[in-house]
Amino acid sequence: MRGRLLIDEPMARHVSWRAGGRAARAYVPADLADLRAFLAALPATEPVLFVGLGSNLLVRDGGFRGTVILTHGALKEVRMDAGRIYAEAGVAAPKLARFAARHGYQGAEFLAGIPGTVGGALAMNAGCYGAETWQLVDEVLTLDRRGTLRRRNPNDFEIGYRHVALRGAPSGAASEEWFVAAWFTARAGEGAAAQQRIKALLEKRIATQPLNLPNAGSVFRNPPGDFAARLIEACGLKGRRIGGAQVSGKHANFIVNLGQATAADIEALIELVQATVAGETGITLEPEVRIVGEKT
Repeated sequence: MRGRLLIDEPMARHVSWRAGGRAARAYVPADLADLRAFLAALPATEPVLFVGLGSNLLVRDGGFRGTVILTHGALKEVRMDAGRIYAEAGVAAPKLARFAARHGYQGAEFLAGIPGTVGGALAMNAGCYGAETWQLVDEVLTLDRRGTLRRRNPNDFEIGYRHVALRGAPSGAASEEWFVAAWFTARAGEGAAAQQRIKALLEKRIATQPLNLPNAGSVFRNPPGDFAARLIEACGLKGRRIGGAQVSGKHANFIVNLGQATAADIEALIELVQATVAGETGITLEPEVRIVGEKT
């Protein structure tokens, strides 16, 4: 193996909430070929978790008893490929947005507002400002734990709001095939205009989101015909706090780490918000963030 294997790695270093437990093992691959070899060498029963910027993830305080694959800074290639944009899973979504704009393409600007990587954006069909990742996807490259690469197209997947699943996979089954790259299409246009739109979107994000404190972006999916933030605020939950975790006073669908939050604090606040909104409105908010690992 040419990558770095980390033992008992604190996952608070790798998630945007800056909280949570440790991974038994974490691997930083040297490149895609190295990752293929590493996965193929793992025991078939070893739990595997792919992590990019950790901006949509909470690792419980008891940690993750398996192997975490850290893609950011590892699977980092982005380039033009026969008129399409090729980007590996560890490329930050804002970097992809800027790359597209610099090369005279429009339509990818919204990616600048997604605080994660290409891999995470593909896995959950991340979106903002009325656009979603898979609207741009022409083809993807996936990798399974045997080290097999497959090129797939969007028709191979069930794609919805914050949801992507391989067609034919058992319902609720953990994926054993991970996104490692994708080819994106964007319409040719005025690159300068795209760069100005990126600037405006980032200014809007700074003005409306609590970016000064560790957070994981939107915690809950918007229910049909409504907004999670509106429901949370209507229930008087802005500013509600458990331990070091707090419902942001700037944006009610954000939970921030005030400095010493544990994963348990954050999870308890998520559950409190769900219970309160369900009790007062009858609407069950579904988490957009993924929670993994063991409780202490």
